[in-house]
Amino acid sequence: MIKKWSFYTSLTIIIAFLSSGFKPFDVDSNQWFLVNESEATHYLFPSQKQNDYTNLSVPYTGKFFIGYKEAIAFKESQGRYKKINSLGYLGKYQFGKETLKTVGIHDSSRFLNSPRMQEKAFVALLSKNKSELKNIIKKYEGQIVSGIRITESGILAAAHLGGVGSVKKFFRYNGDRYFKDAYGTSIRSYMRDFGGYETSGIVADSNATVMK
Repeated sequence: MIKKWSFYTSLTIIIAFLSSGFKPFDVDSNQWFLVNESEATHYLFPSQKQNDYTNLSVPYTGKFFIGYKEAIAFKESQGRYKKINSLGYLGKYQFGKETLKTVGIHDSSRFLNSPRMQEKAFVALLSKNKSELKNIIKKYEGQIVSGIRITESGILAAAHLGGVGSVKKFFRYNGDRYFKDAYGTSIRSYMRDFGGYETSGIVADSNATVMK
């Protein structure tokens, strides 16, 4: 009887000890999320509210590259591969047809129906833009320009929205002049909102294309 009592007591203690090692995930303790206090509409993912992910296939991804891709995709198209906007921009990352040609894609219908091609196109464009902006990145990364801490990922996101020329213009005028797209989204907001992500794995390549 004493042996049984000792066994169950020991088992209870072990279970209690193991349970104490598992704490709830505290979202507020992580500085992974984009917080935009200055704009009327708060966007996007990664979000500070875990409930925001309930009906979406957007994972918690922190500041890793996968988080960068999904955050931009959600801003661009709500992550929809077959999205075509009112200006004819295509896919998850909203590519224009001329931009697609620069990464070797000439069949927009095939592109729209191929998630794999869209993901490769996004990476290829990042590689091209990183090559063209490498001097800008080297010169300004870590500095504060127009109230924004400049990072490589922010620069590349801005180039995705407005092109390399618009990013160069932004720095030429010290952030006082910057491009806005047809919907009023500025490269400045992309530079701010997508800053601090991990993009060091993107290889700068001016000839980057999508392998078919």
